[in-house]
Amino acid sequence: MNGTLYVCATPIGNLEDITIRTINVLKSVDFIAAEDTRRTLGLLNHYEISKPLVSYHEHNKNTRGPEIIERLREGQSAAVVSDAGMPGISDPGEDIVKLAIDEGIRVEVLPGPSAFVTALVASGLPAGRFMFFGFLGRDKKERRKQLESISREKCTIIFYEAPHRLLGMLESCLEILGNRKISVAREITKLYEETIRGDIQHCIDHFKNSKPRGEFVVVIEGSSYDAEYEAEHEMEGMTSRECVISLMEKEGLSKKDAIKKTAKLKKVHKNEVYKETLDI
Repeated sequence: MNGTLYVCATPIGNLEDITIRTINVLKSVDFIAAEDTRRTLGLLNHYEISKPLVSYHEHNKNTRGPEIIERLREGQSAAVVSDAGMPGISDPGEDIVKLAIDEGIRVEVLPGPSAFVTALVASGLPAGRFMFFGFLGRDKKERRKQLESISREKCTIIFYEAPHRLLGMLESCLEILGNRKISVAREITKLYEETIRGDIQHCIDHFKNSKPRGEFVVVIEGSSYDAEYEAEHEMEGMTSRECVISLMEKEGLSKKDAIKKTAKLKKVHKNEVYKETLDI
């Protein structure tokens, strides 16, 4: 009978931010797969937990993953933990979870701390709809391309960033997204926890004068771009017939749908548009 893989969220800073359930599971499993065994050992010692540790991280996941699965198949139970927060969020925890699911092994996820959720709530920006992007590309060209692809998203956007790349990332955001509202949180729940709120230019100025230190979560407001307004503005000088043709060519709409949308944009009855487009 297969064992169970427990996905355990661990503190992102303050060691008290751990659930009783997680502590009990860490005490009960046969072994713990940790991103950094030394860091996890500190947590285990704090709670007087003594369990075998195996390293499982980005650089050994292809070999260590199957080994963990084999032990689970033998009936052992395992907990997977990251350095901080919920495994599977921007770390190889997602790979072992997928592997276990593919092999028909039971996966149980224990809720707990997550840096990006904490930073989102603290930002004061809309939290009803948001996009978690994770880390942008290291290459400036790739980073620009990624930002351009999400530049018109209306929901709040969340990124992770390392201290040595923060300024370059913020400058790219300013260039591609414009000077939006932003919240930059660092060292969440730790001794030097800090949240800088304002606009992107304000944060760039701040970190030019204060060297970035620690791990960062960057929360940026969504776009105010209005696609319908843009389309209405673009079609102001067009006839209804030209509008229908444009919508069919650019948006791939059927003639019927293009007529309906043109009538809505031009605020006329669709029968008027239909009469002008009989020959299309």
